Amino acid sequence: MSDTEKPKKLSLPTKAAPEKRVPGTPRRAPVRASGVVKPRISTAEAKAQEAKRKPPRREESEPEAAAPRARPAPASQFAKRDETPRSRSQRGEEDAPRVRRSTREASPTFNPDLRPAKPRDYNDTGPARPHERRTRGADGVDTERTERPRRPAAKRQSAPQIKDADGSVRLSKRMAELGLCSRREADDYIERGWVKVDGVVIDELGSKILPDQKIELTPIAETTQTQRVTILLHKPVGYVSGQAEDGYEPASVLITPENHWEEDPIKRRVEARHLRKLAPAGRLDIDSTGLLVLTQDGRIAKQLIGEKSDVEKEYLVRVEGPLSFDDLKLLNHGLMLDGVALQPAKVSWQNEDQLRFALREGRKRQIRRMCELVGLRVVGLKRVRIGQVKLAKLPPGKWRYLGDHEKF
Repeated sequence: MSDTEKPKKLSLPTKAAPEKRVPGTPRRAPVRASGVVKPRISTAEAKAQEAKRKPPRREESEPEAAAPRARPAPASQFAKRDETPRSRSQRGEEDAPRVRRSTREASPTFNPDLRPAKPRDYNDTGPARPHERRTRGADGVDTERTERPRRPAAKRQSAPQIKDADGSVRLSKRMAELGLCSRREADDYIERGWVKVDGVVIDELGSKILPDQKIELTPIAETTQTQRVTILLHKPVGYVSGQAEDGYEPASVLITPENHWEEDPIKRRVEARHLRKLAPAGRLDIDSTGLLVLTQDGRIAKQLIGEKSDVEKEYLVRVEGPLSFDDLKLLNHGLMLDGVALQPAKVSWQNEDQLRFALREGRKRQIRRMCELVGLRVVGLKRVRIGQVKLAKLPPGKWRYLGDHEKF
């Protein structure tokens, strides 16, 4: 650059001055990039501009189409109508009943034998037959109605059932023998379709199978079993084990959220469904206290009170009266009740006025009657153990859950 040349100055574009608004013109936002305010047009001018943009209507551009001609009815179907205006008296119909001439039956050319055939239903296996409705005849009697034959419903697939075969047993009985559930629960599972025999669902009650066939429960049945609870209650005096009798309340009325033991080692939240359908698994006399089991699981009930149950139960019995060494031996084995010999028991002294009984059978008032046979009077009885589950520190009138790790 030479010294004589001067550098050019840079200048920024300046905004144009806004156009002055004419007095009386309403304010309006300026159009982008124009900077000019457009005046508002009238309604008539707007309609005129819209009419120029719209295409012409069809009725204005095209001539009106001629209406289609009515197709004349064939003379063989309808009788020709007399157009001469006459009254009913002139036609001789003064005393005749009025008949609707618009119905097909009223037509003089109607022939019931020429009715169109009903289209065939291809879902039916047999030949098509006309459908007859129940109608009321002239004598007021309903005519018979013939129903269209229906296809039989598809039957659910079931396993081949073995009936009246050598060695066959009922499915529910076999499930109870295997310890899968109780017989009542087995019938419920079968009805719901939750039982499989050799991989095929069985849903019919009374089904029989062979002992060597494989029985499985569906996952939903196993989940249902795990959700059932078993409760341990320290029953006090004055409550019966089962149904209420002689004005005494059942022990199940003590199973409430308020009576739940605060020191329950099974940290489980009490739910309403846990307190329903609880059945006592075993008995305790109204004058006896101690461990009472109430359960929703039929497997546990069968294990404790089933015909082949051999779970040992332990009692502390407070007695009055002398007891010789020979009588103590009789308490262990050798006594009979109702003409039936008792199974061997384990009876020993706990202290100077208390005996410890361990039994594997549970006849009605068995311990009290055994003590009466050797000259003893029972003044207190408390059950402290069932199998491997102990009463421990559970207070009277309180209850707790049976843990998954506890087995009878």
